Amino acid sequence: MLLDIQHLNAGLEDGKQILDDLNLTINPGETHVLMGPNGAGKSSLGNTLLGNPVYKITGGKIIFKDTNITDESTDKRAKMGMFMSFQAPLEVPGISLETFIRSALQQRTGERVKLFQFQKELKACMELLNMNPGYAKRDLNVGFSGGERKKSEILQLLMLKPDFAILDETDSGLDVDAVHVVSKGIEEYQKRTGGSLLIITHNAKILEGLNVDKTHILVKGHIAKTGGGELFKEINTRGFEGYL
Repeated sequence: MLLDIQHLNAGLEDGKQILDDLNLTINPGETHVLMGPNGAGKSSLGNTLLGNPVYKITGGKIIFKDTNITDESTDKRAKMGMFMSFQAPLEVPGISLETFIRSALQQRTGERVKLFQFQKELKACMELLNMNPGYAKRDLNVGFSGGERKKSEILQLLMLKPDFAILDETDSGLDVDAVHVVSKGIEEYQKRTGGSLLIITHNAKILEGLNVDKTHILVKGHIAKTGGGELFKEINTRGFEGYL
């Protein structure tokens, strides 16, 4: 298995418990969808997996690539092949999108990035996402529209090629066309890398072109039910009422 979450309990530094005895296993190449009502702990799970210091683990383990990373720092988890896209990507003045990705790629691989090949691949990925190539020279997310910020996240996904990616409502606030482009980018990432995905979403559109292996319903920090792709369709039709 690629990721094995065992009896995970976690909460905020003020002592508020959010994740409650959560168990989840993801194998290489699998696509998992995580759903649940607002406040269920979906984003908290993503942040805890990536080692956000705001969240404190009070019990359980996170095993990634046969290594216990429960107490590891965020940068070490990222270098091991973890990635997360955020609901609201932050602006980072003073560093261009191109420089940011190039630096992250060098940290990820531990190898010097060849500039010509890097820029060639960056241009191709930006074309795939219908991104203006001029955005590569602009400060990261500064002055970007909501849609361009989300595309920037998927661009990083394509360039960094992580083994495991958490997509936290990457589709939120996007129009139909932008969701289609983002979905195409996610599909391309999986084709190129065979990487695993944990997609936190309420929108079936972003799943087009992907084979969903498992759908999980998170309620009050605990997985209330796990099923296949059909469970996602059921929730879209009936909602979460039967699981609250």
